[in-house]
Order: sequence, then C-alpha cells, then structure tokens
Amino acid sequence: MVIRTLFSLLLFIIASPAFALSQVQATVDRNPVAEGEYFVLDIVADDDLNAGALDTSVLLDDFIVGRTSVGRSTKMVNFDTTRETRWQVLLSPKTTGTVIIPAFSIKDVSSTPIALKVMPSGASADEVQNVFIKVQTNASEAYVGQLITYKVKLYLAVELQRGVLSAPAVEGAQIKQIGEDKDGSEILDGRRFRVIERTYGIIADLPGELVINGASFSGDVLVEAQRRGGMFGFNESRPMQTEAEREVIQINSTPPSYQGKWLVSDIAMLKETWPEDVTEFEVGSPITRTISLIASNTDDTSLPDIDIPLAEGLKAYPEKPLRQTFVRDNQVVSQYSLTTAIVPTKPGTYVLPEIRVPWWNPHLKKQQFATLPQRTITVIGSSATTTDIPAADSFTPTTNSEYWPIVSAVFAVLWLITLVLWRRAVAASYLFNQDESPKKANTPRKTATTGLNAIIHACDRNDSSAAITAVQAYFSERCGTTMTLSQISELSPALALAINKLQADKYSRQPQAMDKKSLMDAILAYKEQPHSKSTSLIADLNP
Repeated sequence: MVIRTLFSLLLFIIASPAFALSQVQATVDRNPVAEGEYFVLDIVADDDLNAGALDTSVLLDDFIVGRTSVGRSTKMVNFDTTRETRWQVLLSPKTTGTVIIPAFSIKDVSSTPIALKVMPSGASADEVQNVFIKVQTNASEAYVGQLITYKVKLYLAVELQRGVLSAPAVEGAQIKQIGEDKDGSEILDGRRFRVIERTYGIIADLPGELVINGASFSGDVLVEAQRRGGMFGFNESRPMQTEAEREVIQINSTPPSYQGKWLVSDIAMLKETWPEDVTEFEVGSPITRTISLIASNTDDTSLPDIDIPLAEGLKAYPEKPLRQTFVRDNQVVSQYSLTTAIVPTKPGTYVLPEIRVPWWNPHLKKQQFATLPQRTITVIGSSATTTDIPAADSFTPTTNSEYWPIVSAVFAVLWLITLVLWRRAVAASYLFNQDESPKKANTPRKTATTGLNAIIHACDRNDSSAAITAVQAYFSERCGTTMTLSQISELSPALALAINKLQADKYSRQPQAMDKKSLMDAILAYKEQPHSKSTSLIADLNP
C-alpha cells in the first residue's frame, strides 16, 4: 500500500503542469549558406506544447520547407521539473543575399529574428565563420606597471577534435594567464557557438605604444561533407587556423608628482587581523598580527612590500610574505599578506604607528593612499622576571663539524662526574651503613644524564622548542622545583645568554643553526655548584 502511494505521488509530480511558457529560441546550424543548400532551423520552447502550436507558413515565401520533426523532453532535478518542446525544420533558401527568418510567436512569447546570409549556388560557405576569435581589453591607454586584462573568446560552430589556443605576442611587456579557462555557449546571428574564454594579464615595462599581436588558434575540427553520388553527408576532420586582430595601446609613464613606491590600481585597501578579544598582553607572549594589501586590476608582483616600524621594547619576527592573484566577479584581484609575531620585552604602553601605502588611480588620475590607523597596546609584566630577547640575526651559527668534538667532550665529562659521585656514594654508605643510600644517589644521576641527552638531541635536530622544554625539565629535576626560563637565566650569566639565544632562535624569521656549544658549556659550568654543596653536606654529617 505504501509503495503504491509513493508511486502515485511520483506520477503526480511528473504529470503536474509546468510553469507557463516563458521563452522561445530560434537557431540555425550554419550561417551563411548557399542557395539551394538545406540547413536546419531549431525552434525550442520551454513548455510542453502541441505540435501545431508553431506556424511555419511564414517561411514559404523565401524558403523551401522540408520535413519538420517535433520532440518533447521532461527533466526532473531535485523535484524541479522542466519541459521542452523542440521543432526541427529543414529549409532551403530560394534567393541569394540577406534573408530574414522572421520571429515565431507562441502564446504571446516570440523568438528573435535571424538574418541569414545566402551565397550563390555552388559557392561554399566561408569556413572562418565556423571558427573565429574575438578579443577585448579593459583600457585603450594605461600606465607603466598597470595590469591590462586581455580577454580571448574562441567561437566554435563545429565539433572540436584537438587544438591549441596560443597567447598573444607582445614585446616590452610581461604576460601571463589569469584564472582558468571557461567553457560556455553564445548565439550569434541566430547560430549557436561553443565559446572557450581565457584571460591574460599584460604589464608594460616602458612608456610608448604597446603592440599586441592577437591570440591565435590552430587545430582540427569535424565538419559536414557531402558524399559523392549520395544524399547523405558525413563528418570529416579538417585543420582550422584563425587569429585575432592586432591591438595597439598607449602606455603612459609614471607621473612626476607621484611620491612613494609606484602602484597603479583601480582601488587599493589595507586590512588587519588582530586578536581583538585581548586588551592587555604579557611580556614575552607573542602577538600575531596579519596585514593584507588588496588591490583591484593589478598583479601581485606589482604590490610593494610593507614596512612596519616598531617602538623600542617590541621585537618583530615576520614570516615570509604571501602573494596571490585571483579572479573575483570578473575582476582581477591581487593580495599581499604579511604575518608578524610581535614579542614585547618590557611592560608599558606602546603605539603601533599608522601604515600608509600610496597608489595611483588611473580613472581619477591622482595619487591616493591605503591607510591602516595607529593602534595602542598595553603590555603588563608576566609572573616571571623577563629578559631582553636579542635579535636572531646577531648570532653566529655553528657548523656541523663542531658538533662531534663537543658531544664527545660532554660525554667524557659526564662519565667522570658519574664516577666521582659513585665513589662518594660508596663512602657515605660505608660510614652510615645505609643500604638504600646508593639507590637514592643513583636516581637523580640517571635522570640528569637523560635530561642532558634530550637537550643534545634537540640541538642536533635544530629544534629550539624541544631544546627549551628539555632545558626546563633538566633544571627542574636538578633544583627539585618547577623552573621557568627566567629563573634558569638567573642561575648564571652564561645560562642567561644561552636562554636568550634559544628564545631568539624560536621566533627567528629564518631557521638558524643552534649554538649548542655555548648552551652545553653553560649547563656543564653550572653543574659544579651541586658538587660543592654535596661535599659540605657530608662534612656536616660527619663532624
């Protein structure tokens, strides 16, 4: 019962009346044609109609009307039903010249008349009409460095087998394709064409006349050929070649009144990405700031680099700028994005200055500015004492050839320290007769050795983040409490310098080779202090 109900509902949807007739479209399969040659007239209505709804008697004066066939189709996509009625009329013109195929009216909806070119009998239609190119530029004059969009449309009235659409040839300018090809259709002179659209960007390097030799197409297409002695035709492959007309554009030089780095665009603006939900920032905590310059009708290579000055007390670690060009709403848009990690080193109130990027408006012919207003930030001290982070470029990276002698020396020192500690632990066990004392002494030594190995491996991998974590873990174990980087820096001047270098490596704009020698020397130099403390403890226990 349920299946029958669903089936009935489906039939009702399919059989339900469609929307009223809204469009009647007439096209021909070729234009021009020869006198006495038959061609096909297609008339399509977007509704389910009777065959007699179309009156073709108006064609009898200028054409021999042959067989007329009628076809109907129904499509349903997501319960959206569309219907179509198609008439195909075989016609042959009686006279030469330009013959008008009149508009056809069905239920007060009319098609567009078609101007048909009829050549004398025996002449062949001009094959270039089957394949041709139209081009369009966005300006008749431009400036040096301005992006000129060169839009190419390849029209095909025949089936394409293979072919190559070549870019225009230009001297004294840069040229590249923008976006992807578009494939669609258009009706010209009553004939439906397949249209392949491609957009190029041209940037002139010098003032003067810029000559653009048109884009060209070369390939093979399928055309209908008449079989000898037969009434039926067949398709054969023929080579086709066509070229667009040459274009000349006047290029103007940079105006003398312009100040700053040259940028010509229809419109330019600056945008900023900032942690708006944060009102105060802590010393040592990085602030991520992204500034984007967006310009219309220009190329990303023409966008200037953005300089961001900072006050003393703020360190900047910018990433590599990102440049891209894309097409949006049929407009070429370019974007330059710069992401920077700003690290405050001292508490206080700082002003990030206004950013201004000059650009030239070719329509108004005057200089304008894309601006980003100044921003004030408040930096408070963190729970740990902060240290000034030196610039990453001031460090001299060590080479790989220095690593192995350092590692060997470190392990030799560790082996000697372990031997000394073991001998003292045996002496303490003998004096106090405590069986568990060696176990207690061995535990921190194994942990310390493991921590040093972790630091060494992190340095070998050039992983500053892992090295910072390993250093904190090592000194937390040695000191018996959780140690921050600021607290570790206070243990000795050498450790303070090594920690500063680690932090700078982490936020450096370019990867830096870690200074493992200085770091390990500072750590091993501090290891002498626990030894003296251990000796004095044994002396206190044994008066």
